[in-house]
Amino acid sequence: MDENEINERSPKSSPPPRQKGTITLHEAIDFGEYQPEYLETFAEWHTLSPHIQWQLIRKALDIRHRQLITQYAELCNALDLSQKPHVQAAMDKVQDRIKELNKDREWLYVEYSNKI
Repeated sequence: MDENEINERSPKSSPPPRQKGTITLHEAIDFGEYQPEYLETFAEWHTLSPHIQWQLIRKALDIRHRQLITQYAELCNALDLSQKPHVQAAMDKVQDRIKELNKDREWLYVEYSNKI
């Protein structure tokens, strides 16, 4: 029996094909999606304990924070901001989003500390 015959007979361990445009729960977390309302749309979310849900939310919050800080730093690297008021406006929006993220983090800490 040669190697090709063995490969044809053994089951493949590749994941089942997904539909285009869909992502998994862990991909959403890795992209920084932390809102429980969105995460609840994944069937897998409902099988997790509140502790695991909270750990995934914390991970997503940290990822989103890093994304926003990176975005802010990239905007700060624009030369001569006095000539580019639109960049300053974008920086202000990122700062507002960071403040909003911190408020969301605090609210989620309270919510999940009551569940655990």
